Amino acid sequence: MGPRGVGHNADFDWDDFDPDAYYAHNYRQLRDDDRYIIERVRDHFADAFGDQVPGRPLRGIDVGTGSNLYPALTMLPFCAELTLFERSQNNVLWLKNQKSNEFPSWVDSWCEFWKVLEQRKAYREVGDPPAELAARMEAIQGNVYELKADPPYDLGTMFFVAESITEEESEFRSGMDHFLDALRPGAPFAIAFMEHSSGYAVADLQFPATDIDRAKVDDCLKGRVQGKLLIERIGRGDKPVRNGYTGMLIALGRVNSKG
Repeated sequence: MGPRGVGHNADFDWDDFDPDAYYAHNYRQLRDDDRYIIERVRDHFADAFGDQVPGRPLRGIDVGTGSNLYPALTMLPFCAELTLFERSQNNVLWLKNQKSNEFPSWVDSWCEFWKVLEQRKAYREVGDPPAELAARMEAIQGNVYELKADPPYDLGTMFFVAESITEEESEFRSGMDHFLDALRPGAPFAIAFMEHSSGYAVADLQFPATDIDRAKVDDCLKGRVQGKLLIERIGRGDKPVRNGYTGMLIALGRVNSKG
């Protein structure tokens, strides 16, 4: 089934999203652009915590996980609890099935992603990553526009979500704000984006995108960041993951207190 309306998040059939098709196309093999993003996020979180596992348990959240586990893996050494917050029922079921079977997809792909992460000490200290991820994660179905956290989370990720669930810029900004509002002041975060995306297909379904660039991301994060904000662009390269985008962006920082 295609979109019932035009442009808004609610106009699309998110429960029909095909996580197996999305995983096979995007994450069955480690791409160079994802490798670069993983390296930057790994170093951002390891530097934030002094490359040491914190002495107190932390809570992390990945918003819009889908069938992409590497954002959660970047937070794994530092979190006693990991919430994978996902809108699509199919995606939630995929995540729960992966968890209950201690990630059968690990040997197919995620072990290669982990090899990039374990170049830093904190990640090497995770003895059995798939078992630890299964023990610490919980997949929760929910809408990012209704996301609230009490207490707020200690670190968070949101990869290819805010701009990939709507064509409306106001909804893109709302998704960003709800994610940041779910994090405590000072919490390190990582957000990844598709630059100038015109939308994308998963299996035989078409999904929307907001046309964003570095300037829009910077404007959206203005006033929400404590200290330095880093936004980097990653080009498409000679083997783009799909048509209809010009590159990727990664934003790294710490959340400021709101207002």
